[in-house]
Amino acid sequence: MQEAKEFPKMREIYGSLVFDQKAMKQRLPRDVYENLVGAIEGRQKLDSGIADTVALAMKDWAVSKGASHWAHWFHPLTELTAEKHTAFVTADENGFPLESFRGEDLMQSEPDASSFPSGGTRSTFEARGYSAWDPTSPAFIIKSPKGGTLCIPSVFLAYDGTPLDLKTYLLRSMEAVESRALKMLKLFGNRGVRYVRATVGGEQEFFLLDRPRAQKRTDIRFCGRTLLGSPPPRDQKMEDHYFGSIPTRVLAYMEDVQRDLARLGVDLATRHNEVARCQFEFAPNFTEANLSCDQNQLIMETMRKMARQHELRLLFHEKPFMDMNGSGKHINFSLQDSEGRNLLKPSSNQRKNVIFLSFLSSFVLGVAEYSGLLHASVSTPGNMYRLGGHEAPPSIISVYLGEAIDRIIREIEEGSCGGDMPAKNTVDIGLSKLPEIIAFDSDRNRTSPVAFTGNKFEFRAPGASQAMAVPVTAVLSVWAAGLEKFINIFEERINKGEDAIEAALCTIREVSVMNRKIRFEGDAYSAEWHAEAKRRGIVKARTIPDGIDLFMEPETLTMLEELGIFRKKEMESFYVIRMESFVKNIEIEMSVLRDMIWEGILPAISKQMILESGSLSSVGDCGLEGTDEWKRHIARLAKAKIDLMEKTKELMEMKERMSKLNLRKHADALVDEAVPLMAEIRRIADSIEVYMSAENMAYPNYRSLLSLSA
Repeated sequence: MQEAKEFPKMREIYGSLVFDQKAMKQRLPRDVYENLVGAIEGRQKLDSGIADTVALAMKDWAVSKGASHWAHWFHPLTELTAEKHTAFVTADENGFPLESFRGEDLMQSEPDASSFPSGGTRSTFEARGYSAWDPTSPAFIIKSPKGGTLCIPSVFLAYDGTPLDLKTYLLRSMEAVESRALKMLKLFGNRGVRYVRATVGGEQEFFLLDRPRAQKRTDIRFCGRTLLGSPPPRDQKMEDHYFGSIPTRVLAYMEDVQRDLARLGVDLATRHNEVARCQFEFAPNFTEANLSCDQNQLIMETMRKMARQHELRLLFHEKPFMDMNGSGKHINFSLQDSEGRNLLKPSSNQRKNVIFLSFLSSFVLGVAEYSGLLHASVSTPGNMYRLGGHEAPPSIISVYLGEAIDRIIREIEEGSCGGDMPAKNTVDIGLSKLPEIIAFDSDRNRTSPVAFTGNKFEFRAPGASQAMAVPVTAVLSVWAAGLEKFINIFEERINKGEDAIEAALCTIREVSVMNRKIRFEGDAYSAEWHAEAKRRGIVKARTIPDGIDLFMEPETLTMLEELGIFRKKEMESFYVIRMESFVKNIEIEMSVLRDMIWEGILPAISKQMILESGSLSSVGDCGLEGTDEWKRHIARLAKAKIDLMEKTKELMEMKERMSKLNLRKHADALVDEAVPLMAEIRRIADSIEVYMSAENMAYPNYRSLLSLSA
């Protein structure tokens, strides 16, 4: 009997490939270590004079772990990650090998930036870009079969300082929300707080398929989703997959992913089956926003690599299968101060609850005023097929607070904060009557795009394939804007001599009236809500291109510029990149669909017709009657083939015609003309699939794809 293979325990390998504070403390001189940690925690600026010392220690550590190369690891606007590997070993003037990694290498690199999207801000000949070390996110090693690479998290900038990455904007939004959160706490008298960190945790949904079968489909290989396919007899109809027993093959994959991520310091808290067949989820623990976004990129990349090792095909697409649940990336977020307090956690302490309600109300206010930015951040090609389905929230941005919190907010709204009334009576529920607020004392509303879930907010609209940095930047930006407005009202009341608590309650009341339009406690799927949302003026966009347009709302641009997160020029280029990405994705799907029809479906129909016609002739030779339905069936096949030929020809002519349009008109034309035509082509092909023999089909069908073998 073969002995079971022993695997290392998680606690033994956790963080072993991360140059974290533990590794820094062991390898750096004390003064260098303290300077670096001070910079990481935001207490002081990084002293560039220590770069050589840090670089030497980092190189020695990486080489001891088997690394042979180093790279600045960054997030270009493609939403993927990028890296240019440079060898540690070089030859000296005499040709002898020498390990080299200098402070200047650590601090800055110059990868070619000409092929990265820039939204028209620079020309191709302006090839130089700069990647600069981000010390707040620890360096790590990506292992390979024959060594490894030291990856240094970095920002990526054009030669003139224009950001060419997502991390720069994320860091700016974090700084914007932190500075205003600190000011809020100081107005409450909490002057000992040194910093406030945005904390984030992103739930990652995904599909796993048998790789050999999945790779036979052109649509899965090039689009990450199926463009054709009739639903199987059983997909999620029995509602028995969610939280069910994880298949053995998938569990083995998950365990390997978790081990590799543990070495990188990524802590996956939960794993489970999702609703649809072959759909699953990982959820990491909360951590600081910048690190969380970096870790999510590592999670996705590790999952991709491990899937290939297990002969699985990993799908992050938001809607890989028609009429089945799609995949999202639910982003949970809060704020935590330097004392470890979650600022969105209710308490039995009434004073703390007023602070909690102030931070909660400021976020809802930001969403009410700049909901378009949240909508824009999730306007992606994949979400076009997912948002609004029964498994995903609608694109109409609303906020759900839960029965208990909503009731308290409404009671505060109904109070009075003016006139000659005594201070203790200014608010109906006054401080002494403020009820104890218990976390998780109301149900979650899964139909709402933004929901308070007991001690944090959850943004459910982001798609599974998205980089977290874009929606997190949007969330923190609107929160910073809401805090700014809340503080202005709050501070004015304090300056007039009001008690901080009474002033805060009155401010909560004032801003809650302002944000009332965005709050909704009911079923966001219902037709009644959609009509009500339109009446409230919060329906922002009809299509994905309309959603992308919301990046350019004048009030949003002004807010982002005032907060120092995006300059107008930067947002204009970001807008162009997002619109171009949408157009390119749909165009790729158009071409792939045409190829699948002509290379697979049409020949399969011909084969089926030959088979049926031959059989019919044999029956006719026997003198049997009653073959009219058989003849009609063959005619149906012929009609479907003719229709598919005509419509795919129309699709390619449409693609050629649309290519001459400007970018914005091109996007609209794709939504209004191309997508409906693709849906019609699919309808015809899928209606014929059920009459085709498995031998004649060129691609594995849904029934085969969604049967994950052990």
